[in-house]
Amino acid sequence: MARRPTPPGTPTPSGIRHFVELAKSTIPPLHPAGLPFVAAPLAIAALGRRHPWIRRIGLTTAAANAAFFRHPHRVPPHRPGIVVAPADGEIALVDKAAPPTELGLGTEPLPRVSIFLSVFDVHVQRVPAAGTVRSVVHQRGQFRSADLPEASDVNERNSVVIDTPEGKQVVVVQIAGLVARRIVCDAKPGDVLTLGDTYGLIRFGSRLDTYFPAGTQLLVQRGQRAVGAETVLADLSAS
Repeated sequence: MARRPTPPGTPTPSGIRHFVELAKSTIPPLHPAGLPFVAAPLAIAALGRRHPWIRRIGLTTAAANAAFFRHPHRVPPHRPGIVVAPADGEIALVDKAAPPTELGLGTEPLPRVSIFLSVFDVHVQRVPAAGTVRSVVHQRGQFRSADLPEASDVNERNSVVIDTPEGKQVVVVQIAGLVARRIVCDAKPGDVLTLGDTYGLIRFGSRLDTYFPAGTQLLVQRGQRAVGAETVLADLSAS
């Protein structure tokens, strides 16, 4: 029996597969922490399908949360001794400051880069430097706007101290913001971290501070946009 010719414009299986692969490479996946925030409004939209306004609110909220918790693939530079941005956002400070007091690392001001994350930025955090986790310390605090300089000292935060294979030490601090109420950190003392891997998340507005060894030459400027895991903040081997 002769096969019927495929009507013009009908998608072929190979064309559909290509479209699916293209969509996967274009649309970022969702971080697991965002699943409840997307599933709940979708359920509300389904239950309110007879009420257009409820359905619209549910779908809009689900889409906004999916965008907030997006988890795009990143490819860090393959160079030993570099420190990359731990998050997407605007570089708010390039200065020197003492690391958080609860870490017991002294009061000597160290080179620091602060990245402010707005609600429109990707909010997963990336490992800034390859190495072994020396300590992880959570400090309760206030919830002031994360773009204020004093947020580093008074806001709720979580610090990770990393010992690099070259014998240097890098500190990365997750700082909660004005509406942030939850800091997620998957790194634990003794973990061996790979440059650029995802290690945490802050919900709804935040800031990331990275402290470098004394004498480190920083490679970024205030006002620059940083891309997590890809923007190089410093080269420790050149310091």
